[in-house]
Amino acid sequence: MRETFRAWQEQFETFALEVILGDRRDKKATAMRGVLFCLSKVFLIIVKGRRWLYEARIIRDHPLGVQVITVGNLTVGGTGKTPVVEKFARVLTDHGRKVAILSRGYRSNPPPFAQRVKNIFGRKENTPPRVVSDAKSLLLNSEDAGDEPFMLASNLKDVVVLVDKDRVKAGRYAIEQFGCDTLLLDDGFQYWKLAGRRQDIVLIDAQQPFGNEHLLPRGTLREPVPHLARANTIFITKSDGDCNGLRARIRKHNAKAGIIECVHWPLYFEDVFNPEQRENIGWLKGRKVATLSGIAQPESFEQSLVEQGAELVYAKRFADHHRFNQQEILNAINRAKKRRAEVIITTQKDAVRFPKIDRRDLPIYFIRVEIKILTGAKDFEDCVRKICFR
Repeated sequence: MRETFRAWQEQFETFALEVILGDRRDKKATAMRGVLFCLSKVFLIIVKGRRWLYEARIIRDHPLGVQVITVGNLTVGGTGKTPVVEKFARVLTDHGRKVAILSRGYRSNPPPFAQRVKNIFGRKENTPPRVVSDAKSLLLNSEDAGDEPFMLASNLKDVVVLVDKDRVKAGRYAIEQFGCDTLLLDDGFQYWKLAGRRQDIVLIDAQQPFGNEHLLPRGTLREPVPHLARANTIFITKSDGDCNGLRARIRKHNAKAGIIECVHWPLYFEDVFNPEQRENIGWLKGRKVATLSGIAQPESFEQSLVEQGAELVYAKRFADHHRFNQQEILNAINRAKKRRAEVIITTQKDAVRFPKIDRRDLPIYFIRVEIKILTGAKDFEDCVRKICFR
């Protein structure tokens, strides 16, 4: 039943994105865009009203007495938050901070039915968050943790990773149970419930900065572009080094925030089913490759492989956060072999959602990436200094 619902949800999301981005141009899609435009005006009122309620202290936030860093964006999906969260967690840990990453665990398995009933009729505060990592061991699989928390916990062995929609509760748990002094919120720019010594980090995709400029559900903006004024530091991700126009627009709304341009820098390829098998980046040059992905912006991923010298002969795309089954992977292997692909490449985020498969007649690797700062290194250092020494 759950798999059927997920399949329907993915089909609906794909259809909705095609309508929103203008890929569907029939009369039905045009009429739907008109309806969505009206709904986006209602959404704007809700967003501004909610923000006013917090600023007027009608809805109260909750300071926990520790440093809070949020990493988020103005648009939904695809700006590259996870590598930036990883970079901050690694650097802050190296500076002696005890970091906990707090995630809502998007698309993770829901709690057991008995637990959900208890949450409805009891006090949610009594239910602890899911502990993906206690900074010693990886404690949950990707289905129960969610793909992004699981990936972060896998890459950061000495960082606490917790999953709960209530990140005030998760933050309190991190402080009391693990002695954390720094809370890092993955996708937390719009999470105003958790306050304190807060640094807001906003990511903007250089290739699609603000989508089609419309708010949800007509576009992909979660809140208006002028709300960039709340950001303390802004990362321009997937930069090509020529972002002067985007910088000028950012400065119209935020004259003080540090601006950092960065790219997702490939480190190596790793076999999805054998962590001991790795290849350097140059290994891909001249090879015929197929791709298999379920991410928000697969075009950027596929183009990055072409730029590394690969010949892309087949690309299979699924909806963002898609959980693969064995047959889907075997089908991809068969189609890739027909096109004479030598290897299938996926992302690390996708790899954690792969099941075990019965046959391995075509190797499958994921590409390990990290954030590389192109410009604004001083702004990044200033941001870290403010967090560690304020």
